[in-house]
Amino acid sequence: MVKLRLKRCGRKQRAVYRIVAIDVRSRREGKNLQKLGFYDPIKNETYLNVPSILYFLERGAQPTGTVRDILKKKGLFKELRLN
Repeated sequence: MVKLRLKRCGRKQRAVYRIVAIDVRSRREGKNLQKLGFYDPIKNETYLNVPSILYFLERGAQPTGTVRDILKKKGLFKELRLN
């Protein structure tokens, strides 16, 4: 099973997260299938690769709670319903 989750990057006290598609059995820092975007909570910046995210969601990938909230803020689930 594939999940969309956050992968921690950056330095101490300055965490930046990558949104990745990764196998459920992998660890947080394990090998990812594809990078789908990034999230910076300090600057409140988000970049999403929308076509890739929709591709994984249509094929049954499950987002974690935090990633689901980020995708809801960007209105990605509305696009998924329209398709």
